[in-house]
Amino acid sequence: MLSIDIAHRQGDFTLECAFDSDARVTGLFGPSGAGKSSLLRIIAGLVRPDRGRVELAGRCVFDSQAGVHVPAHRRRIGYVFQRARLFAHLNVRHNLGYGAWFAREKPVRARFEQVVDMLDIGPLLGRRIHGLSGGEQQRVAIGRALLSNPAMLLLDEPLASLDVARRQEVLPYIERLSAESELPILFVSHQLDELLRLANRRVVAIRDGRVTFSGPTAEFLAQPALLGAEQARDAGVLLRGEIVAHVLADGLTELACGGQLLYVPQVEHAAGAEITLHVRARDVMLARERPQDISALNVLEARIERLANDGDYAVNVQMRVGEQPLEARITRRSAQALALAPGQTVHAVIKSLALAEQAWERLGGL
Repeated sequence: MLSIDIAHRQGDFTLECAFDSDARVTGLFGPSGAGKSSLLRIIAGLVRPDRGRVELAGRCVFDSQAGVHVPAHRRRIGYVFQRARLFAHLNVRHNLGYGAWFAREKPVRARFEQVVDMLDIGPLLGRRIHGLSGGEQQRVAIGRALLSNPAMLLLDEPLASLDVARRQEVLPYIERLSAESELPILFVSHQLDELLRLANRRVVAIRDGRVTFSGPTAEFLAQPALLGAEQARDAGVLLRGEIVAHVLADGLTELACGGQLLYVPQVEHAAGAEITLHVRARDVMLARERPQDISALNVLEARIERLANDGDYAVNVQMRVGEQPLEARITRRSAQALALAPGQTVHAVIKSLALAEQAWERLGGL
């Protein structure tokens, strides 16, 4: 459980934030300069706020009225910054050992090997930091934070300093961490796609030092004003599905979604597990009749609820698949040619490979 209610002034900037979250992964979203990093420094104990209260996992670490201020080194916070901040004079193994040195209970060898395996950094253990790529450095930084035996992990835009290729290299490891670890994580980003891959249950949005939203990620996506015009255009929705089977020969996983079948690139969870999928509006095509002889495997029957113009040429089509929302962003010409209208039943076509870059995360226990 994370509970924040603080106020703090830094020069001309005032941070006033109050929210609670019991999700295993909480996304903190907002533009640059919104106050995200300042809030994390307060949570970590690196900055003492002017007033308020901070509670981590049921433990009060700051209370201005009661005079409580637990110092940073006693809060058991693992902190990963935008840049790795590793010790250049030490190799990877010794950087990891530095994190273990701070642990209240020294990690046994099995724990060390578990972290190394999770982040796939075994081949790097003997290497110096200057010889690592940016993505490799961030994986080592995450490992060092984990080996400090934290009660909570703060990830402060850990991908912001990486290029696209390195981001795609590191993201799966953070996803694996969020799926396999019970450790509460606060993940900070101003990139919507990153946020949805890692925090598809709970989001806190801040702007100009104030909380503008705190709640389920699906509700956050449904409020375009919170996202900014550019990101709102491609926000899409989150679909829930239950794993039916793994089609090993095809490398696919079959999901039950709204009483229909959906195919995605194979996931590791067992049959019966629930996962969420981020489906972008631009990845959905529409047809009045069920299309035949096409390469796309996913054709979902949906009911149109609303059509909304988006600029001079586009239309957002909001639909329901069973009780779940789905959106398509198509040209106005296409909407007119199909004579789309609320109440109609259409067929939504989604390429399986369009979901390969999107998020799936087991829902149980979040």
